[in-house]
Amino acid sequence: MSIRIVRLGTPRAPGEGLRVGTVRRPPRGVPKTEFASQDWYDVWYPNLAPSVETMKQAQEAETPAQWNAFVRKFKAEMAQTDASRSLDLLAALSHGTSLAVGCYCEDESHCHRSVLRGLLAERGADIAG
Repeated sequence: MSIRIVRLGTPRAPGEGLRVGTVRRPPRGVPKTEFASQDWYDVWYPNLAPSVETMKQAQEAETPAQWNAFVRKFKAEMAQTDASRSLDLLAALSHGTSLAVGCYCEDESHCHRSVLRGLLAERGADIAG
């Protein structure tokens, strides 16, 4: 059992389990009833998405320094009580069930899911490839 870090909308891996969308907004133009069947997500959980202001900071980051500023700000948001407890829960669940966490960004290295991967790993999550 483990957590996969995925790009939403991509085909599911065998045995991936529940897919959690850690995005601020649902996919545009997709009926809610088709989110799961189109491999977006089974559960929308914006609690682990960057705030709108922080998301804009990530999208505008062009230099390593700007990206690092985003990472610091997003980590501060994830240190807040509700987000921190959510990360603890996902890390604990990863030892007994398969699930996936993701967002829409094409490049994980320039996406908040890379930060989530690190935060979950710090909590002892069993992270798949």
